[in-house]
Amino acid sequence: MNHILLVIFDLLGTFAFAVSGVLAAKQKRLDLFGITFIAFVTACGGGIFRDLSLGATPPAAFDDWRYMTVPVVAVAFTLIFRRYIERLSFPIFLFDAIGLGVFAVSGAHKALVWGASPQMAVFMGMLTSIGGGMIRDIMLNRTPDVLSKEIYGLAALVGATIMTLGSYTNMHNIVVAAIGASVAFIIRFLSFHRGWELPRFL
Repeated sequence: MNHILLVIFDLLGTFAFAVSGVLAAKQKRLDLFGITFIAFVTACGGGIFRDLSLGATPPAAFDDWRYMTVPVVAVAFTLIFRRYIERLSFPIFLFDAIGLGVFAVSGAHKALVWGASPQMAVFMGMLTSIGGGMIRDIMLNRTPDVLSKEIYGLAALVGATIMTLGSYTNMHNIVVAAIGASVAFIIRFLSFHRGWELPRFL
């Protein structure tokens, strides 16, 4: 995946997670500043953790104007089209699942570009996917989805693993990324609608 495609994938995930942040913040009846702030941390929190862990400083979220702009655009988009978005079944889940899949592959790929080992790349992909959502849920006084919901972190882990292993094959990276993101989304989608869960120890 060349640099331009990496940025496109990252911005797509940023937009999807930002929309999920806006919808979650609206449920808590936050004001416009609060909604925008939650949108930003949801969209960029995982990427900030990833970049700091990789030594890619300053993090892209602070250094690249596009990562500042996309959450603001997502806020405007969601508020303008909120009536249509709210007609979707489980809109927060939908945009969160899209962001999960996209960030799993973009996070893993960036880690590989920065010379991370395969196992670290997988972990960085998962961290990129779940980090922003965890911050969002904690700030909104919700139990983070990754700790309580249907298969969530595991879906990100699978997507990141596909991206990491695929980078060592002859397949084009964009194809591998599309497969990884799609598989992560499908796992999350099916687990939500069919109630799949990992074992619980009570």
